[in-house]
Amino acid sequence: MAREDKTETALDPVGRALPEFPVPAPLAAHGPARVIAMCNQKGGVGKTTTTINLAAALAEYGRRVLIVDFDPQGAASVGLGANPHELERTVYDLLVDKNTAVSDVIRPTEIPGLDLLPANIDLSAAEVQLVNEVARESILARVLRPVVDDYDVVLIDCQPSLGLLTVNALTAAHGVLIPLECEFFALRGVALLVETVDKVRDRLNPRLEVDGILATMYDPRTLHAREVVARVYEAFGDTLLHTVIGRTVKFPDASIAAEPITTYAPTHAGAHAYRQLARELVARGDAA
Repeated sequence: MAREDKTETALDPVGRALPEFPVPAPLAAHGPARVIAMCNQKGGVGKTTTTINLAAALAEYGRRVLIVDFDPQGAASVGLGANPHELERTVYDLLVDKNTAVSDVIRPTEIPGLDLLPANIDLSAAEVQLVNEVARESILARVLRPVVDDYDVVLIDCQPSLGLLTVNALTAAHGVLIPLECEFFALRGVALLVETVDKVRDRLNPRLEVDGILATMYDPRTLHAREVVARVYEAFGDTLLHTVIGRTVKFPDASIAAEPITTYAPTHAGAHAYRQLARELVARGDAA
């Protein structure tokens, strides 16, 4: 009797069949952009790493992408080669000075199709200065309005808090992407963040939705990491993305080199994971 060849279906960490996410088709024209806030009030979960590498992967697929560095630490700016001490104008100037044009602050990066709206420590003063402004939660949305039609995706790298800057990012965004480190302390804050998203949707931005939860720093060898991912799936279902970002020293190495991993180590598993994330978001309709 002839033996049947059986092809095993690839599974994601929670046992779902892993779809084949196709390479996105080229775009006939660019814009208007989908604005995505990269958000988690816990630090060290991979927000900036995901912002830079997802943006680079989308640019690789022919998308025009703008990164808005909205964290006073300026990590996204440094990670793309900008010296925070040499920046003449930053997103801070746009927030506090109506005479500053966003097109004058945006700077190109070494990655074709990827631009940066940089930040440095000056941004930490913005929260205090904006408190008495009219419609203070909508200032970033106003700032971005002139350039949204020039891009396919705008990624906002938020600071690790749920303060006024993050509320501005959520008010400007169409969707929220939540990077979640695979450990239980990180898990505890996700419900609070989703609650904040719901409040912003109700009061400030009816179009806002959670595009997905992205498991980061995942080590399949540890029971702890597998349990965290299982708990997220129990609580949030298919909001948990299929793509998982593994833990590797290549990410900090790429950051030191001021490059995305897609150019620093293009064949590394981390680069493949971020390309898969880009394809998954496009397939879900959460990116152009």
